[in-house]
Amino acid sequence: MSERSREKLAARFREFLAHDNVIDQPTSLAAYECDGLSAYREQPLLVLLPENVAQVCKIMQVCHRQRVPVVSRGAGTSLSGGALPHAEGVVLSLAKMNRILDVDVLSRVAVVEPGVRNLAISEAVRQHGLYYAPDPSSQIACSIGGNVAENAGGVHCLKYGLTLHNILGLKIVTSEGELMEIDQRALQTPGYDLLPLLVGSEGMLGIVVEVTVKLLPIPRCARVVMGVFDSVEVAGASVADIIARGIIPGGIEMMDNPAIRAAEDFVHAGYPVEAEAILICELDGTEEEVVAQIEQVETVLRDNGAVETRLARDETERLLFWSGRKSAFPAVGRISPDYYCIDGTIPRKSLATVLSGIRQLSAEFGLPVANVFHAGDGNLHPLILYDANNPGELEKTEQLGSRILQLCIEQGGTITGEHGVGIEKLGEMCLQFSDAERNQFHALRECFDPLKLLNPGKAIPTLARCAEFNGMHVHKGQLPHPELERF
Repeated sequence: MSERSREKLAARFREFLAHDNVIDQPTSLAAYECDGLSAYREQPLLVLLPENVAQVCKIMQVCHRQRVPVVSRGAGTSLSGGALPHAEGVVLSLAKMNRILDVDVLSRVAVVEPGVRNLAISEAVRQHGLYYAPDPSSQIACSIGGNVAENAGGVHCLKYGLTLHNILGLKIVTSEGELMEIDQRALQTPGYDLLPLLVGSEGMLGIVVEVTVKLLPIPRCARVVMGVFDSVEVAGASVADIIARGIIPGGIEMMDNPAIRAAEDFVHAGYPVEAEAILICELDGTEEEVVAQIEQVETVLRDNGAVETRLARDETERLLFWSGRKSAFPAVGRISPDYYCIDGTIPRKSLATVLSGIRQLSAEFGLPVANVFHAGDGNLHPLILYDANNPGELEKTEQLGSRILQLCIEQGGTITGEHGVGIEKLGEMCLQFSDAERNQFHALRECFDPLKLLNPGKAIPTLARCAEFNGMHVHKGQLPHPELERF
């Protein structure tokens, strides 16, 4: 699009948006050129910051008439390139739509705008003894709209579920600019169940403008047990045994030695830096059941080879144990110029096998890997350490990441647990799904967005893209961007 056309489009949006809510200067646009996956960058045509639903509808109506691609954006914490801009499109930032619209304590629900921070919901309802369960590590910054787009999880998702399991309704604006409401507060509703379709759709089916979330009572008691192991594989095998006992922890997380050392140096959580792996297991509920489950968990850990178990002495130490895990990503960022976060999921029974495979792949590629993950649901987050200043190292890192995801597929798992596909895992989608399956994905998308204006080039690869990936396995940044290419 020419500069004159961009100016004309910006003027059209300023007819109903405040002047400062239309960003068109290159220096300001640079702040939106990537999300948490900073290896990929693209400057958008414009950035728009609506303040209400009516403005979102008008934006989409203009973009639909002008055939302008739209990439919706929350807090920009996505780690898969889901909010990577389109060079000929606009970024629709929902950051200004950040109000908690209603809290119904009796029904235990809250209605919020998409720009509300995940943690802000729990902060707002804590006085009522309630909280919002999904807690991604980025919860202090990430927005609920982005959580819906990626179906985010967190350290407590084993017991309390992902975003999908904790919301009851959505309002979305379609690609044509119409408002659509999905309300599932009733136990059964007529028609197709659209909520699971929209949650995790990565901004490709509509723009989320309102979310109704479930609120849960804060547990009466929560205690954390740490298991210390001298073998990563043995620690991984312990997870399945805990759950086989009929115990569903509030959360169970695992870290290997590189991650332990990085987190301890950063947070000083009291982690044993000589350990090969630690398991952090939280039990919650009534005092009586928590005490009984702690005894069972400690027995399982010792029977499975834990060299030590530690019980958090009080609430302060419980939060300290969790702070190390939740700070693992920034902690690793302090010890390496760059790191690449993988997101794959495997059956719990395969934890030991996959961890051993990751160790072998790390040695093969000559790149260190720090492992942190949601052990209870098998959601792995290997962090590959590299230096983008070294020629070819990013490409090698991506190849290693792809091999790890292929290992997940081979074990009966999947290529994402909560980060989404975005632009990062388009190639691996070609391995997990057949041409016929991906064609069905495209056909479903076209029911909502026939012109493919919403977040084009993301999540679902074209046949041409897959042929390129399967034939060459080249650096993803060198692959032709599919944009509006049809299957």
